Amino acid sequence: MHFPINTTTPITYPGPHSSQADFVVIGGGVIGVCTALFLARGGGKVILLEKGRIAGEQSSRNWGWIRQQGRDPDEMPIMAEAQHLWRELAGQTNIDIGLRQGGITYFADKPSHVADYEEWLSHARANGVDSKILSSAQVKTMFPGMAKPALAALVTPSDMRAEPWVAVPALAAIAARDGVEIVENCAVRALDIAGGRVAGAITETGRISAPQVVLAGGAWSSMFLRNHGVSIPQLSVRENVAATEPLPEIYAGAAATRKVAFRRREDGGYTLAPPGAPDLFIGPDAFRSLPHYLTQLRANPFGQVLYPYGPKGFPDAWGTKRRWRGDETTPFEAMRILNPTPNMRKINRLLRNFSALFPDLPPVRLKAAWAGMIDTMPDIVPVVDHVPSLPGLTVGTGMSGHGFGIGPGMGRVLAALAMGRDVGHDLTRFRLSRFSDGSPMVLGPNV
Repeated sequence: MHFPINTTTPITYPGPHSSQADFVVIGGGVIGVCTALFLARGGGKVILLEKGRIAGEQSSRNWGWIRQQGRDPDEMPIMAEAQHLWRELAGQTNIDIGLRQGGITYFADKPSHVADYEEWLSHARANGVDSKILSSAQVKTMFPGMAKPALAALVTPSDMRAEPWVAVPALAAIAARDGVEIVENCAVRALDIAGGRVAGAITETGRISAPQVVLAGGAWSSMFLRNHGVSIPQLSVRENVAATEPLPEIYAGAAATRKVAFRRREDGGYTLAPPGAPDLFIGPDAFRSLPHYLTQLRANPFGQVLYPYGPKGFPDAWGTKRRWRGDETTPFEAMRILNPTPNMRKINRLLRNFSALFPDLPPVRLKAAWAGMIDTMPDIVPVVDHVPSLPGLTVGTGMSGHGFGIGPGMGRVLAALAMGRDVGHDLTRFRLSRFSDGSPMVLGPNV
């Protein structure tokens, strides 16, 4: 399996799809796959539809971190469940998904960083997470090859990593084995609405009758919802990623400075990424959503690199179609896989920064570079809720770069929501109405 997954990846699940189901899940990323899996285990007939390939977008392009560290406090109970489910699901496949407990470390260069870590530690302790702060001397012992030891570090030894381009297809195979009907290269054009509620889904190849639909469309969710008159202030930002050729092991887990984040991979290389300032392509949704993002902009005015327009066909590109009928070709079919071009200037800077951080390493050579579009929200936490104006529709989107690690837990939660069962967690923070009921935007921890 090459990384990331793209349109050259063979179709594993060609269809065609059935005409009836209890549940339709839109989107074959980690959230959709896990939701479909747990719906099937709940006893329902489930059809999972993906416009391109399973894990073709951000679910195969992310950093591969499975982290409790730095999480929003309201995500942490679901993340704890996800940690357990990752281990459980890894044992239900004969594929090595690269699941390893190597820990996650954030380095601190300033006293203010240490203060932020100490503030977040109270949430870790409240949730039984083994996070701790290391002194400069302890950091030097843990990372003896660093050019300049950090002032301190926040570390969570129990955190894990996995290879996303292997893991999510492996989860899909488990779901298929458990009865989920998966169809790739088949876009859902619209919901079928009858009597004011969801009656199914209209795909590019036909209609599916189903009383419940779950939308887990990642960066495309906002566009899909807007065509049905539902507005959410979701945007997508580009994150650039580099993969190095094999190198000696520095650390078995994942870590981040203010200049470079890195993770050990199973092939002996490291996955590198910039830990801040993703790229935002400005379009109609960016202007429309601006009032909701003011709190985030004030807190971190240079948190994004702005571009005046997105490439043709991107979700918020100026020329992308915003309205269509169920019998019309949609933007989802026009762009099967959202495959942004990486910013090679940033990629090369990552290689230099990683080399400078560990100067005793052999030459750091680039094996591959890619980019992905992260679906993000103004308060950096997702929407996980029913849609009151469209009974029968459940939404799980805006994972804000947190989706891979929390995927199994969030999928289990979304399945319970769609089935009308107790989800086992407080989802108040993730409600859809927070963007329309006058609630202030409350940002998560700044770590």
